[in-house]
Amino acid sequence: MQADSRNLIAVREPHDWTPDSWQRKAAVQQPSYPDAGALAVALADLRALPPLVTSWEVLALQRQLADAAEGRCFLLQGGDCAESFADCTSPLISNRLKVLLQMSLVLVHGLKLPVVRVGRFAGQYAKPRSTDTETRDGETLPSYRGDIVNAPEFTAAARQPDPRRLIEAHSKSALTMNFTRALIDGGFADLHHPEYWDLAWVEHSPLQDEYRHMVDSIGDSVRFMETLAGPIGSFGKVDFYTSHEALLLHYEQAATRQVPRQWGWFNLATHFPWIGMRTAQLDGAHVEYCRGIRNPVGLKVGPGVKPDTLLRTIDVLDPDNEPGRLTLIHRMGAAKIAAELPPLLQAVKAHGRNVLWCCDPMHGNTEALANGVKTRRFANIRAELDAAFDIHAAHGTRLGGVHLELTGENVTECLGGARDLAEGDLARAYKSTVDPRLNYEQSLELAMLIVRKCGNALATRATD
Repeated sequence: MQADSRNLIAVREPHDWTPDSWQRKAAVQQPSYPDAGALAVALADLRALPPLVTSWEVLALQRQLADAAEGRCFLLQGGDCAESFADCTSPLISNRLKVLLQMSLVLVHGLKLPVVRVGRFAGQYAKPRSTDTETRDGETLPSYRGDIVNAPEFTAAARQPDPRRLIEAHSKSALTMNFTRALIDGGFADLHHPEYWDLAWVEHSPLQDEYRHMVDSIGDSVRFMETLAGPIGSFGKVDFYTSHEALLLHYEQAATRQVPRQWGWFNLATHFPWIGMRTAQLDGAHVEYCRGIRNPVGLKVGPGVKPDTLLRTIDVLDPDNEPGRLTLIHRMGAAKIAAELPPLLQAVKAHGRNVLWCCDPMHGNTEALANGVKTRRFANIRAELDAAFDIHAAHGTRLGGVHLELTGENVTECLGGARDLAEGDLARAYKSTVDPRLNYEQSLELAMLIVRKCGNALATRATD
């Protein structure tokens, strides 16, 4: 009988690692601060601030990710491409939470599996850039690297990296976490009242009838169970975790702490850091940093990654093959996934690596229109996700989650979807400063498509 992955194996603490050992490696995508002394002061202040998450939350998430790898639950990871300080407001936070709760409700109802909810927020303030500088009308300035580094306005003052923004990022993350916890602890996620999660602007959405029927069905089921067994308190709350790309390594190091009654080091700025495709060099600083922390770690895997390189990176990040430790987030693009993904699945499976496979159908499908505006087509996002499920099924592996860039706001940034947004619609409500996001309606539609695509197959495999 296969061992239960929830009983995590004993692992070795890396004796050749320290929170600052990444500084001996090549670190790409890092800002150039003009005042080293000001950076040192900001980092000292940051190290003195309280952590944002706890070690027991981190380990609880790892157990749930181990379950997802075994088909006992499904990972839903989603949120903004890059948070902004200005978006740290109660309406935006609650709307972001609403869309993830509604998507998870659709998945729970359709897949008949628990859902692990992980938000891309409370720390997603840094973004990698293709170039270090940007030129407009003959003037060259540093690229915008997210609010944790500089500001998006194209002025010399705005684009200069400011280390005090590290402190503000911690503050905004803490405020976001505090409000999110308060909402959940106060019953915001109560299954008795999923109608409270509604977002008014989609009142006339083509998806509303289907969603309303689902809400009514769940409400009837909850009331029936409580008629038989009495009040069931667990329907009032859910587990909710945060994630962000571990990009700005000075910030991540400052949040890396030891805790009582636990060995090793935890990144206590987030539950689930991941390594982006631009910073996944095997001998680079980001892999070096992430190999030593006890958090579960995600690794973005894009087209062009060779099986041997991936296996060697897995060996570094997860030498003990620890359940729940490593999530591989593939992001190939609809046009490339059929050729690029199978060799990786075969190699990881052949070597018996215990990983959770997750699909990011967003980043490989970004395109620039003739006017320079970046967008993504819903049809391509759906096509990559459909293909991912089919490819995993054909190779005897399991797709255990999705990783999405989305928002609860009425934006028009991705083409297509239920309302068939066209290029002319983008200018109406294009708000992202970095990458285009699915709006609420498109996000809910994608959750419903996942259920239609794979619900019966996943539920069947989970009971094998």
